[in-house]
Amino acid sequence: MSSYRDLDIYKISLELFYIVHPSSLKLPKYEMYELGSQLRRSSDSVVTNIVEGYGRKV
Repeated sequence: MSSYRDLDIYKISLELFYIVHPSSLKLPKYEMYELGSQLRRSSDSVVTNIVEGYGRKV
């Protein structure tokens, strides 16, 4: 394993991010700013935490 990009969990979480982000932009206006923002941040956070954790391992 030469990179975090080889991790299955990274691939799955990135795929989920690509699904969740555009979907969160389709929420009704009254939910897009609060709930939509939280969904976007949390889906991005999973990917970011995997990358950061892998960097600490090396």
